[in-house]
Amino acid sequence: MKRIGIVFGLLACMATSADAQEQGFDRVVPQSDMQVKLSYAPIVAEAAPAVVNIYTKKIVRARRSALFDDPLFQRFFGDRFSFGAPQERVQGSLGSGVIVRPNGVIVTNNHVIEGADEISVVLNDRREFEAEVVLADPRTDLAILRIDAGDEPLSSLRLSDSDDVLVGDIVLAIGNPFGVGQTVTGGIVSATARTQQGISDFGFFIQTDAAVNPGNSGGALVGMNGELLGINTAIYSRTGASNGIGFAVPANMVKSVLRAALNEGQLTRPWLGVRGQNVTSDLASSLGLDRAGGVLVDEVYEGGPAAAAGVLPGDVIMAVGDKEVIDEPGLNFRIATLESGAEVSLAVLSGGFIQERLVTLALPPEDPVRNVTKLDGRHPFQGVTVGNLSPRFNEELQIDPFLKGVVVLKIDGRTPAARYQLLAPGDILLKVNNVDVTRVEDIADVIPEQADEYLYQVLRRGRVQECLLAGQGRSYRCRVVQ
Repeated sequence: MKRIGIVFGLLACMATSADAQEQGFDRVVPQSDMQVKLSYAPIVAEAAPAVVNIYTKKIVRARRSALFDDPLFQRFFGDRFSFGAPQERVQGSLGSGVIVRPNGVIVTNNHVIEGADEISVVLNDRREFEAEVVLADPRTDLAILRIDAGDEPLSSLRLSDSDDVLVGDIVLAIGNPFGVGQTVTGGIVSATARTQQGISDFGFFIQTDAAVNPGNSGGALVGMNGELLGINTAIYSRTGASNGIGFAVPANMVKSVLRAALNEGQLTRPWLGVRGQNVTSDLASSLGLDRAGGVLVDEVYEGGPAAAAGVLPGDVIMAVGDKEVIDEPGLNFRIATLESGAEVSLAVLSGGFIQERLVTLALPPEDPVRNVTKLDGRHPFQGVTVGNLSPRFNEELQIDPFLKGVVVLKIDGRTPAARYQLLAPGDILLKVNNVDVTRVEDIADVIPEQADEYLYQVLRRGRVQECLLAGQGRSYRCRVVQ
């Protein structure tokens, strides 16, 4: 009720000012105590107890200098120099988080807790708890933590429908900037659906001019209804301080990550099964559109949800449900916030007409099964761990879901592959001695043992390289062939 009174009081004040301007007055005297006492304090009082400070510790081990392992140095000095031993130091960092369940479930940014050995959460009332990581998702830069505060329910924030936020809405940012303690700043929503920021794979952000600084990461962006609109994640700055451009992960994306953390414990997003490109102004003209916007479908995965709904290469996806699609990151965001099995309507430009396609979303398939295997045998690829690519496995590896073949996952040290740098994690093995490699099961048949030379092709960082290892490692060279 107090918040409603504040809004009505603000509207009354604005109306009074407008009437005064019409009558030629520059200033007006407040007509009521409400107009004098306008404040966000009731909203802050409700939201602030749910915002926490997060402190992390990470043990960093400094490398031992190669000088101390040199045989000549060892001959004269041995191990008498203790400063040559690896050194350890504790690296600390800070951030913010938001309690979203009374039983101690907390949302923060993945980059706040990434690599931490210890995570401490300090509540608004100064109580401190150790936290465990329930789920961390680098692709959205979100992480779900849990603390045990006993049977007492904690203050928590309800997640709003972030699709309802409008440019110009008043918002509050609550967090722990620079470690000074909990701080509240205010501003407006400067933009919605900000993409192409390079912050995360699912870049689709609420932009605000509320001051957000280092330490605010993981904190709350709160609307005037006291609900959580988003998680403050990044700022645009050349100095590291606020320049009035901050970005928050929308609450609807938070909901999808939270749902996975509390239900399945593993995040697997629904999949549409298309690959496309943004419709630029040049493409729009050739497609008969009067403006840029939408996603031109380049490829449709056979048997995927989009294919089953009749989406074809050359179609342009214009909207998901009643939400316009501007670019591919926006399309990915809309699909990622939905659940597997949900039916969604796509507005598709096909054959010169806007048509509806009803798509039943599904999880990306694992076909073929990944079959993660460490190669063995008397050949240069001994000790290399590989697996079969599939849309499901590719999603976990954060690579193009349409890539197929055998991917290098790990290389043991002190092996020929590591010594000669024959392969690298992420390489996709295409051919060995001019024989195609399509499955892990094929490798035993195509890699000869103790051969005089090995000719193989890999896809590395988008380029096909052909490499030749000959003479038991005495000769090794690679060249780009595509």
